[in-house]
Amino acid sequence: MIRKIIQIDEEKCNGCGLCAKACHEHAIGIVSGKARLLRDDYCDGLGNCLPACPAGAITFVEREAAPYDAAAVQANRHQWPVQLKLTSVSAPYFHNAHLLLAADCTAYAYPDFHTDFMSGKTVLIGCTKLDAVDYSEKLAEIFRNNQIQSVTVARMEVPCCRGMEAAALTALKKSGKKIPFSTVVISTEGSVI
Repeated sequence: MIRKIIQIDEEKCNGCGLCAKACHEHAIGIVSGKARLLRDDYCDGLGNCLPACPAGAITFVEREAAPYDAAAVQANRHQWPVQLKLTSVSAPYFHNAHLLLAADCTAYAYPDFHTDFMSGKTVLIGCTKLDAVDYSEKLAEIFRNNQIQSVTVARMEVPCCRGMEAAALTALKKSGKKIPFSTVVISTEGSVI
């Protein structure tokens, strides 16, 4: 459908993240230091992000875009549970989700975790050391049974935290799906490595 939706000029964007904070629908996130429209169906076309952008990098355009999905936006706001051990593999918030699989400590070690990593994502948290669970089976089932759009693993730089990334990679192989995958490593000083 042709509709009014935002467009972000990455050359003008300074990566400040103010637009992502202003977007109540979590349609905008910061990716590789630049604002990006994460999901067309989360953009309501009302433009709360426009006045927040000091660089003038956001404008409206009319283009082919998925219709605004208020139900998906609402479901994303009220995702619970977030603990991987507790979540159902068929939870509705996995439908067309961009999944953030975060080691427990990351949200506490990195000050802007919500703004920089969670916007527009379905979040699962866990600790492969303290939970003493092999998450790869459950994750493989989540990947197999849902239309996951991307997987981002956020982990600490410490060796024990590599288990979260290993579980996700093993799960991807077991699922037989090709899903875009990335890893963000947080230092013990609270910065992205």
